[in-house]
Amino acid sequence: MIGELTPRILLVIGYVAVTAPALAAHDDLEAASAALTLQVTTDPTTTACRRVEDQPPTSLAFRSLHRTFSDDFDEHPLAGGRWVPHYAGGAAWPEARYWGGDGSDFKRKTSANGEQQIYVDPRYGGRMNTPLGLDPFRVHNGVLSIVASRTPPDLKPALFDNEYISGILTTQGKFSQKYGYFEIRAKMPLGRGVWPAFWMLADDGGWPPEVDVVEGRGERPGDVVMTTHWRIPSTQRIQSCGFDFNLPGAESEFHNYGVLWEEDRLIYFIDRKPVSDIRVPIGYDDPMYMIVNLAMGSKFFLGVGFVDASSPESVAFEIDRISVYQIDANPTGVMTDVR
Repeated sequence: MIGELTPRILLVIGYVAVTAPALAAHDDLEAASAALTLQVTTDPTTTACRRVEDQPPTSLAFRSLHRTFSDDFDEHPLAGGRWVPHYAGGAAWPEARYWGGDGSDFKRKTSANGEQQIYVDPRYGGRMNTPLGLDPFRVHNGVLSIVASRTPPDLKPALFDNEYISGILTTQGKFSQKYGYFEIRAKMPLGRGVWPAFWMLADDGGWPPEVDVVEGRGERPGDVVMTTHWRIPSTQRIQSCGFDFNLPGAESEFHNYGVLWEEDRLIYFIDRKPVSDIRVPIGYDDPMYMIVNLAMGSKFFLGVGFVDASSPESVAFEIDRISVYQIDANPTGVMTDVR
């Protein structure tokens, strides 16, 4: 999900149909295992990303990992101290500014994208100085729903006239990791203006790098997107490379969407099958933190569009779990540092 500094042109290349039988997933809940083995690509890649879902077995190897973070959402996501419900500010950003008053929306939406929601939580007061008690997070039977709904007319002035209220969760300042496997198990909601995303940014606050593990195009059923973003130092231009995958039933069935970040490559997975990879671009030097959100409306992300009368009154991004794994020691006993 592109940040405020994203250029107007996003190169998302290719539209590839992934066959449903190969990526079928049961519509049930799965706990995160303590250990995980992934089949990964091994042959060299170039900077340009590529599809790899049809790689021969001889070009694949197994990578073992151990769990470092997991949330199965058996309780409210703000109860355990793992997540915060807004983008973080700088050292000069007073803590009180997160919770209410003029300008407090600065870290609760990305206006340059054309988003039409504001991210709320029970403590947030908008233009008011007292909490409005709005909660976009629901937990039921181990599933977190981030709910976007039309802003109540009487609250629009207090909520900076945004068309929708919705939710965001980030681990900035709570958890970050360099290298490893980052995964969400979720359903992708549909509707005009609907834009669910699970993505990662550098813990040092710089941008890019950005890894969009998965995004949904709300107007296109079964269309999920996985994209890598980086900056060319000599020109300062932003480059982006990724693919769309057609996954029938993504809105009604839980699927696993993940990325394995190794020293030399990023490998994207659907239901733990590699579907694309790219040599790690320049600038991927710092640990990254996770973001999961449901935006409404977009200027630039095709297949989302601006909200209108046909947009849903309420829509939910359902998430079974979010998990992170670190790569195990290689046969020489050397293990990648976690910071």
